[in-house]
Amino acid sequence: MRIQRFLTGFVLFATLLTTGAGCFGGSTAATSTKVTLNVWGVFDDADSWKTLIEKYHALHPNVTVEYTKLRFEEYKDELIRAIAEGKGPDVMAVHNTWLGGFTNLLAPMPDAVNVTHLETQGTLRKESVLVATSQSTMSMKTLKSNFIPAVVDDVVMPYVKDAKSDPVDKIFALPMAMDTLALFYNEDMLNAAGIPQPPATWKDFQEAVKTLTKIDTAGKITQSAVGMGTSENVERAPDILSVLMMQNGVQMVDDRGRVTLNDVPSGFSRETPPGVQAVQFYTDFANPTKEVYTWNDTMPSSLDAFVNGQTAMFLGYSYHLPIIRTLAPKLNVAVSALPQISTGDATQQVNYGNYWAEGVSKDSKQQDYAWDFILFATDEANVTSFLSDAKKPTALRSLVASQLNDEDLGVFAAQLLTAKTWYRGRDVDAEEKAMNQLIDDFLGRTYGDDTQKAVDNAARVIAQTYL
Repeated sequence: MRIQRFLTGFVLFATLLTTGAGCFGGSTAATSTKVTLNVWGVFDDADSWKTLIEKYHALHPNVTVEYTKLRFEEYKDELIRAIAEGKGPDVMAVHNTWLGGFTNLLAPMPDAVNVTHLETQGTLRKESVLVATSQSTMSMKTLKSNFIPAVVDDVVMPYVKDAKSDPVDKIFALPMAMDTLALFYNEDMLNAAGIPQPPATWKDFQEAVKTLTKIDTAGKITQSAVGMGTSENVERAPDILSVLMMQNGVQMVDDRGRVTLNDVPSGFSRETPPGVQAVQFYTDFANPTKEVYTWNDTMPSSLDAFVNGQTAMFLGYSYHLPIIRTLAPKLNVAVSALPQISTGDATQQVNYGNYWAEGVSKDSKQQDYAWDFILFATDEANVTSFLSDAKKPTALRSLVASQLNDEDLGVFAAQLLTAKTWYRGRDVDAEEKAMNQLIDDFLGRTYGDDTQKAVDNAARVIAQTYL
């Protein structure tokens, strides 16, 4: 990304020679000001950030960036508590599903930031000097041209400056990477079952499930095809159910911000509404009366079952791959694209996105530097080191092609441009409970044959998280 700089016309610091000599401490307070940016994240080790931080410090020698990794289980509560106590970070990782509930904690991206940076000046005698600049940030046009479509839908939200101002769209965060849901499979188990290729469509998936599942005379599952159909013991069950709904034509939220996953699309000709169909399809894998029965709530977690060789397939993200390899180094695991309803029309493919974005705390005293660091870190020229070290799929359009042939990331990268997400309200935990309850209601026949009522109830509960 090309950032236009407007020099203020004066040097803030003493001249720094290209040899690295020089010091802070000019004639004004600004000349001796040093900045510390505290960055909080989840999952990513400090080593993944090392190159980025060093490169940023080289351009901004007065800025020190300190990265802290927190455990996922404690991160959200610790982040909210720290901000409330005035001890929060300047830059924080925010999951894309949290963004709607974090707008009151985040500072939107300004139109420009005022920072200092090293610049080489002079003709005969080259010198590195630290100058003050006003840098334009990122326009909506640039955001849309640079980032994966799903990112644009998530990070742009209305901002109201004060009671007298009308809401305006602002960018609240930017991601360095983006993941997609894919199909993991045990090659040995598929080979033994005579399945030469992983299923590309859900119809093929159902046939594979029938072939791979083994049930003894007592009705006990001795070999499961996939951990799918229940709620609590299926890794990311709400995500799987969401993408099934969207693939089936369900509009999770309409243009007015209403939860519509229970609506029937205009012109829909089938007897069963698409939302009901999707839940029915999902729960059939845990229904003993169905041909595709392969899973139930007495099984371990879907990830553990796959690692232990109890299931042949697993739906997960790229971050699951190193976990699986660590827990089961001898498992012959491979990854293929998420099955679709049909592969005939590529324009109809729907995949599912999952990512963390970097935002700036509204209470940060260094908001300009914090946003400048995020823009630097997410820029194509700089983010590649992070993606390589962290082994993650990109969030930038321009880098997708470079990852397509990557043995580990290629499948996930190939799905980025067709990945979608949806706004889950201000309380994503409540939304996920509602989606899990929807699954349980179908399996337990809570509403009898009125399955639409179960979907209506889920939509009502999720709508309450929008308030």
